[in-house]
Amino acid sequence: MRYTVKQLSDLAGVTIRTLHYYDEIGLLKPSSHGENGYRYYGDESLLHLQQILFYRQLDLPLDQVKQIMESPDFDLMSALESHRKELLKRIAQMERLIATVDDTILHLEGKKEMSKKQLFEAFSDEQQAEYEKEAMQMYDPATVKAANKKWKNYTAAEKQDIQDEGNAVYEVILQAMPKGASSPEAQAGVERWRRHLEYFWVPTEDQLLGLVDLYNTDPRFKANFDKIDPNLAGFMREAVKVYVGNRKK
Repeated sequence: MRYTVKQLSDLAGVTIRTLHYYDEIGLLKPSSHGENGYRYYGDESLLHLQQILFYRQLDLPLDQVKQIMESPDFDLMSALESHRKELLKRIAQMERLIATVDDTILHLEGKKEMSKKQLFEAFSDEQQAEYEKEAMQMYDPATVKAANKKWKNYTAAEKQDIQDEGNAVYEVILQAMPKGASSPEAQAGVERWRRHLEYFWVPTEDQLLGLVDLYNTDPRFKANFDKIDPNLAGFMREAVKVYVGNRKK
């Protein structure tokens, strides 16, 4: 069977413009062209497009997806197994987040005691790395690649130490909130947060601002900060603005 661009667009839930772009960059070429100039896609194109969309869900840039799928070593079954493992990891992470939300609700209702450390347990090393990765993708994919490599080179013990340090950083900033974004305590917390980011990459001032903007504008990130304190993400943005302003003076 063959499909027009419109039919494939409706079937896969992607726009016609996206399919045209994938054709232009050589990521998903039509199986054939009709005499009328229309693009036609065969059944094999459906599996090819499915793979592209899986990789996009895993936040891989298109040039990397193209490189992977054009590799002589690319195997569809192996790719599907890899996707399955990654999706199961994400399910486990979401379950941890849900459990933390439930525990926090019970804590706020006075039905369960939670330590400060437990408030931050949902911020796993994978989630923490995801925050930094998405911020870096706004600027330089090469930086993302280098940061991912750096993270993978840490031992399990080092990763745990980094995660614990990240939790401690947010706790310091949380405690500084009543004193204001410009307070020495808040600014010391931001400086510690900036140093913590160097476990992944050395951010510029603009990247620091971009990251705290993500904390506030991306629903996934904002939801996680709101579990700790609904004002934390906004406070961090204000404190980082002060911090960056002071560094540029």
